[in-house]
Amino acid sequence: MYRSKYSCVNQAVSEKIPIIDFALFTEGNKSRRSAIAAEIYLACQEIGFMYLKNPGIDSDLITETFKRSQKFFNLTLAEKNKLAWSDEFSNRGYVGVGRERLDDSKPGDLKEAYNIGKEIDPTWLSTTHPSLYYNRWLERDEGFRQTMLDFFSACNAAAMNLCEAMAIALGLPESFFVHKHDRQDNTLRLLHYPPIEQTPSSGQLRAGEHSDYGSFTLLFQDAVGGLEVRNARGEWIEAPFIPETVLLNTGDLMQRWTNHVFCSTKHRVRIPQDRRAKQSRYSIAFFCHPNHDTEISCLETCQSVEHPTLYPPITAGDYLLSRLQATY
Repeated sequence: MYRSKYSCVNQAVSEKIPIIDFALFTEGNKSRRSAIAAEIYLACQEIGFMYLKNPGIDSDLITETFKRSQKFFNLTLAEKNKLAWSDEFSNRGYVGVGRERLDDSKPGDLKEAYNIGKEIDPTWLSTTHPSLYYNRWLERDEGFRQTMLDFFSACNAAAMNLCEAMAIALGLPESFFVHKHDRQDNTLRLLHYPPIEQTPSSGQLRAGEHSDYGSFTLLFQDAVGGLEVRNARGEWIEAPFIPETVLLNTGDLMQRWTNHVFCSTKHRVRIPQDRRAKQSRYSIAFFCHPNHDTEISCLETCQSVEHPTLYPPITAGDYLLSRLQATY
């Protein structure tokens, strides 16, 4: 459980990313839940990444989602562009190779993506700005749509359990983060890193150095590899694919909320220096984000005279918009 009331980010140096069996939290008694919350606290505080065994998401559904993702990215560019964002910052739909630049000092990333969010009642859309809220789906492919919605729902359920664990870890009421994430203002992102056929531009990567924007991310990756995490010494360490696990990393808003007790760690996807550079890489990210109107202000348990508040309050929606504007 919560160990140090005013800890700072990355005080300890992690040489590897820990593996935590999350079933011991979801199926455990109060004592076991507290013990797993303590492990999560250390991972979030020391490196900001962890592998989760048994996150509560069906393995067959994960496999099917990857299959549907690969089929989607195998479509022609013209077909995919029909689902491209129609405005600058909707954050839903197709994103072509090079459009996103996670490290604004480097060329565009060598990847393409497809984003979805919570399905919205069409009658509600008629009274709002629809392009900011509706998902863009393939025509005549109901199986793709249903698989993605099922996966979004499964990830959201797992995220709510993780919200409970993080609240316990920080000495907060168990439902504290659950209530602030209950509108499902999350993003599910399919990612494809195409084979490298030409020499990249100077400094260009499959995904540039960045931190994630929200509370935390669930990342599902294949065996091609390339993901790296920057540790406390500024060294890049590998975050390889480990079968039957999901990577979790804390994001910027959780770092702001906790006054750097939990860290939002920089990471990147480099281009392999072997035959894997000629292979496609696929991953799936579920970005758990607070309700858009949630005020992110320093938690009382994470500040003191010696460790004052580092950031002014900001709403989760305003922060997300500012980061999208910088990225695109």
